[in-house]
Amino acid sequence: MSELRFKSVEEASSRKAVKVDLPKERVDKYYAEKVFNRQKMFEYLPRATYEALVKAIDNKEHLSREVADSVAEGMKRWAVEQGARHYTHWFQPMTGGTAEKHDAFIEHDGKGGVIETFTGKLLVQQEPDASSFPNGGIRNTFEARGYSAWDISSPAFIVGNTLCIPTIFISYTGEALDYKTPFLRALNAIDKSATRIARFFDPAVNHVVCYLGWEQEYFLVDEALYMARPDLALTGRTLMGHESAKNQQLEDHYFGSIPSRVEAFMLDLEIECHRLGIPVKTRHNEVAPNQFELAPVYEEANLANDHNLLLMSVMNEVSRRHNFRVLLHEKPFAGINGSGKHNNWSLGTDTGKQLFSPGKTPKSNLEFIVFISNVMAAVHKHNALLKASIMSATNAHRLGANEAPPAIISMFLGSQLNEILNSIEKNETEAIILQGKEGVRLDVNQIPELMIDNTDRNRTSPFAFTGNRFEYRAVGSSANCASALIALNSAVAAEFDEFADRVEKRIANGENCEKVLLDEARENIIKSRVIQFDGNGYSDEWKEEAKRRGLDTESSAPLMFDTYLSDASVDMFEKVGIFSKKELEARNEVKWEMYSKKLQIESRVLGDLAINHIIPAAISYQRLLLDNVYKIKELFDADKAKAIGGQDLATIETMAGHLSSIKKLVEEMVSNRHIANRKPSEREKAISYHDTVAPLMEEIRVHIDALELMVDNEIWPLPKYRELLFIR
Repeated sequence: MSELRFKSVEEASSRKAVKVDLPKERVDKYYAEKVFNRQKMFEYLPRATYEALVKAIDNKEHLSREVADSVAEGMKRWAVEQGARHYTHWFQPMTGGTAEKHDAFIEHDGKGGVIETFTGKLLVQQEPDASSFPNGGIRNTFEARGYSAWDISSPAFIVGNTLCIPTIFISYTGEALDYKTPFLRALNAIDKSATRIARFFDPAVNHVVCYLGWEQEYFLVDEALYMARPDLALTGRTLMGHESAKNQQLEDHYFGSIPSRVEAFMLDLEIECHRLGIPVKTRHNEVAPNQFELAPVYEEANLANDHNLLLMSVMNEVSRRHNFRVLLHEKPFAGINGSGKHNNWSLGTDTGKQLFSPGKTPKSNLEFIVFISNVMAAVHKHNALLKASIMSATNAHRLGANEAPPAIISMFLGSQLNEILNSIEKNETEAIILQGKEGVRLDVNQIPELMIDNTDRNRTSPFAFTGNRFEYRAVGSSANCASALIALNSAVAAEFDEFADRVEKRIANGENCEKVLLDEARENIIKSRVIQFDGNGYSDEWKEEAKRRGLDTESSAPLMFDTYLSDASVDMFEKVGIFSKKELEARNEVKWEMYSKKLQIESRVLGDLAINHIIPAAISYQRLLLDNVYKIKELFDADKAKAIGGQDLATIETMAGHLSSIKKLVEEMVSNRHIANRKPSEREKAISYHDTVAPLMEEIRVHIDALELMVDNEIWPLPKYRELLFIR
């Protein structure tokens, strides 16, 4: 194994940047060339079909089968011209990734040959079976029928030689088996509920759109080194490894010069993304060595999420062309920063109004305060659910560390907005000074012009207001963004509806609309103030303060998932039409099952590496030391031999202690794993893995990392952090 390690290090050190074939045209000439967007629709579809499809997309209406047949014919003609030979329904099962089954564009022609064909029936609906995907008990294996159905709001695209059609995935009885179905429901729910409130201010509003801007963090490692680390290859993270003497403590990697090999990869990735219509814009070095970030122009949330899932797939493909492997695990290396996927979330009307942006008139600022106060109320009421929505076996390693938001949901609002909310809460009428500009009096129907764009940022906040949007920082780098945004949009939609109901009732009783809106916003601010925290979210003091405030401080992932089945969560999801209780129960079964399986895999890999790689390497080094001690005793008298060989003897003894502990802990870990596997429910199994297996994995690592500092470098079997973390 050590020979493989050194061969891998030598190979990694000899890498040079791969030459990228740059397109001859400007970006705008090849952008979205692999996407069946509105430009392609207009070109390849009959005028009536194009207008019917666009109308259905914009108004969220159903398509007739005749229109679907016409769309399918035009879509196939475009795809074949682009070199596509197959098509697939591209969906998002509860694995967290994407899935596809490819079919060729052929049918029998009745004369012994075939013809290329693609009908509306094949476009709109398929039965992919997919019985082996997680379903949480909704389907038995012998009842495997499931359906995928075309999502007309997300355009089809071509990857390689395959036309990919974004779809939902549901069971035979209609329950959601994916992320896209409930995400679309949540987007529709917040559209309807937010529109109700927006119309208090502008009756011309017909729709409210949810926008998402994700920031994808990731690590790159050389492929040769990756293949020499079974833990990286099988689990996505290093289960052992002493930190490098130099890592991120000098803060010299953040926003530093991008290594030439990495820049070549980034350029190649950007070209592929632009061809697929993914509007990637920003790239830079992140805090940890070998860590980077990619961010796009913001888009409508459903499309943005599809693009992020597609991006993660494209990253893996492009990285291998450059002899890299992408690590999307939230914490692939101990002792340095992990990776998140900050979700920048905002709402806007079809009239062009950004609902989280303050305006220049009292009326628009009242609207801003109304929407902000409702978000505060929703996040306060469902803070435990929002935390559960971003939790996973992988993100659990990142949250709470001093580089990521803590496992407590709070909101950062900034000093200026906080000052405004304080005044509204106290019903004060004196003038407010903001950024050197004098505000007007806070009368019932008058709120001063706000200068919120200059608010500071709080990197320790999991849910921070950043000027015209909220940055949901707690989402993990490998996650499907839909998981977090389903919970967030559902909770906010429910709060919007309750708010609108109260306002409409009071207006019907003859009260002044603006006074009612401000009164109800004030009540939201008062009852949800405990969710606001602008201080250091990493501090122990905040954890104690959060408990006193009544916020959820649970740190066990399996127990966090219980929140999905609380009465408040079930009632909220059912009211806004996102999940039935049966669907929630099924999804929790999947969450617990996935948690257990990931820890099971990690513990198996760790046990194998400890027993079959680390211990033999350490024993080999012990033999060398023992041989040296015996030779010293033969050459020198007892006193001198003790003086010369004493250090080796101490090392041998220390190593023996670590080796004994590793063997004992591995045996205990395997035993605990077997006990956990026999638990009668997925919940109990996940709790057992969390409580009895995961802690032992950390203990085993401590002993292995200690041995790494003792064993001869040439004998150590695995590439070390100093080799993995610095691209040459």
